[in-house]
Amino acid sequence: MNVTRRKFIQITGASAAGLAVSGLGFDLTPIKSHAQMLKTKYAKETTTICCYCAVGCGAIVHTSKKGDGRVINIEGDPDHVINRGSLCSKGASLSQLTENDNRLLEPMYRAPYSKKWKKVSWDWALTEIAKRVKATRDASFEHKNAKGQVVNRTTDIVSIGSSALDNEECWIYQAMVRALGLVYVEHQARI
Repeated sequence: MNVTRRKFIQITGASAAGLAVSGLGFDLTPIKSHAQMLKTKYAKETTTICCYCAVGCGAIVHTSKKGDGRVINIEGDPDHVINRGSLCSKGASLSQLTENDNRLLEPMYRAPYSKKWKKVSWDWALTEIAKRVKATRDASFEHKNAKGQVVNRTTDIVSIGSSALDNEECWIYQAMVRALGLVYVEHQARI
């Protein structure tokens, strides 16, 4: 066998490294690895849209099927056209919205001039909102302006949307408030 100086150094180095490793007590026999079961294996998977900014990134939320509905994991949706599976730090912390002890879970109402909030039912809150919107619209609805032109509007009610709605939901919502006669319809994505 024709051994060059370079080959001799390579063989000697490899032999020395092999002896050093074997002298340290490493067991180089094949081993079996056991992976843990994924915590999301039995979780319910729901797609949603991040509510923090106007980008509208898609997220996948895994919730427990134990009945408590707790959020187990949140990750970016790889099939979403905007973020393709990535989330910023705010989007990655979406679980803090639901896993927050200070989060309100029921509607609260504070009567005029009262200093205390009280819990009310959803039925009462939605009925009260509908009554107040109707009363304000009826009191301020303008069929014709000063020039006699038909305007069918109310300027006493304002609508502000947020980034929690996707385009389709925004269209439906805007169609509804325009049908009520609102002219001040705004979108603020940072809410």
